[in-house]
Amino acid sequence: MPLDLDLNSFSSNHHLLTTNTMSSQTTVDIPQSIKDTLRKFRFARRNEGSAALVIKINKAKLIMEEVEQFDNISIEELAEELPENSPRYVMLSYELTHKDGRKSFPLVLINWSPSSSEIGLLTLHASALINFQNTADVSKVIEVRDGAEGLTKEAIDAKLLAA
Repeated sequence: MPLDLDLNSFSSNHHLLTTNTMSSQTTVDIPQSIKDTLRKFRFARRNEGSAALVIKINKAKLIMEEVEQFDNISIEELAEELPENSPRYVMLSYELTHKDGRKSFPLVLINWSPSSSEIGLLTLHASALINFQNTADVSKVIEVRDGAEGLTKEAIDAKLLAA
């Protein structure tokens, strides 16, 4: 049996999908107060320990909000502070010890998106990720979907030292 494809309807449906996808990228607002907090966090001088800035999306208002900041926190402590059923963006200034003994403090974005989160919130979180990453001006993103088990010092070291 020959297949009968209507390329005109495919083309117009594809255009609708693309248009909807493009418009959903800017649905969550990043207020100036969050931008200012990100800037201060980014340029803070650190010479020991890791620091974290936790941001969430307020689904009702469609804006990003600061949840909490942590100074000198271990990765395991941070993992315990993050919710089991709700996505977060975590800006992390991470104390990384290199193989030759040098220390550096790379800025990393942890995309905390537990698989047990509500699907609608995960979708909203995913759609705003690139905008947040660009606003935070961070290039290294670490995805964590399996909760506290996936956020360990060993996992972060492995990802950062492999680069």
